[in-house]
Amino acid sequence: MAPDCEDPSSPFAGELFLTLAAEGRLVVDSARADAVISGLERTLSLARARLRVLRIWQHAPAQRVDELPRELADDVVDAVFADQLAPGRLEEAVTELPKYIEAMRQARRLVPPGDAA
Repeated sequence: MAPDCEDPSSPFAGELFLTLAAEGRLVVDSARADAVISGLERTLSLARARLRVLRIWQHAPAQRVDELPRELADDVVDAVFADQLAPGRLEEAVTELPKYIEAMRQARRLVPPGDAA
């Protein structure tokens, strides 16, 4: 395991990916990297939105789901449930996903079609 990896029980390895990309040991075809970056950016956006909903809910003086509009109630229930299943992981994801995105940007290379592994 790399010495700069944080918590060994963490499902994230942002620092490791950044190190591999910086050292040139992580190389990804540009088309594949673009697709991965796009997916990671969407995931980060969704994670940030869910975290905002969770924080608003946690600071609400009266937490009554039945008084919320249906769509918002569903978002609150999803966010609270996810946080109960994996406390703190949403915050960790919002911190780690930008590292993955940056690593993919660094690893993005124009690879000639015959040279792909």
